[in-house]
Amino acid sequence: MNHPRSVEEIAEDYRARREGLLRALTEDVEKFWSLCDPDRENLCLYGEADGQWKVDLPEEEVPPELPEPVLGINFARDGMQRKDWIALIAVHSDAWLMAVAYYYGAKLDKEGRQKLFKQINSIPTVYESVTGKVKSANGSKATKKRKTIEPTADREPKAQASSKPLGIGRLLTENDVNLDLRGRQAELFWPDDNLWYLIEIQNVNVRQKQARIMYTDGSTEELELEEIIRDGHMSLITRD
Repeated sequence: MNHPRSVEEIAEDYRARREGLLRALTEDVEKFWSLCDPDRENLCLYGEADGQWKVDLPEEEVPPELPEPVLGINFARDGMQRKDWIALIAVHSDAWLMAVAYYYGAKLDKEGRQKLFKQINSIPTVYESVTGKVKSANGSKATKKRKTIEPTADREPKAQASSKPLGIGRLLTENDVNLDLRGRQAELFWPDDNLWYLIEIQNVNVRQKQARIMYTDGSTEELELEEIIRDGHMSLITRD
């Protein structure tokens, strides 16, 4: 089995495992609940590298191939409020995801570890997603804001942006949200800056209508496409 080694590969593994865990605690929560029978032995929730999830006994191999998630999630199921139990598992799931990512990233240098953390930190945690912490008080998604890049001695290059779109694109629509978006260039409007940023779409989650984008300065971000399409804040650069 080939393990992820580069920052990009490890970050993609993190996203896939997170997606599986998030599905278990949201869309598939009834199935997850029924599998966590308190009368069974110590059970763990695993997020798989293919985006799936499973509830299973811990690995018998010692030491295990990967860090293990928290044991015995089933024992507290009937002794807590359901939402509190789900939130607790979400917290432990976030800790496990970080453990796996940095297990794979053990041989990365300082810059690689910082880059990996930056990519991971741009995504809401499982706990934030499950509990709604990524939403504003009125129930809508939090206003997207351009991340501020802290200046360094080397002065990182600024992302390319302009006050008006280039005029060689069209607004993104719901029909565009498919895997063909990967690798496409676009312009993203940020109201806080009143600027259009040139970006590349790196990956698309069609089911959740999310995308990972990269700015021209190399920084990346996860976006909610529904909100952006509704507000007309992305111009997809048309191909020749």
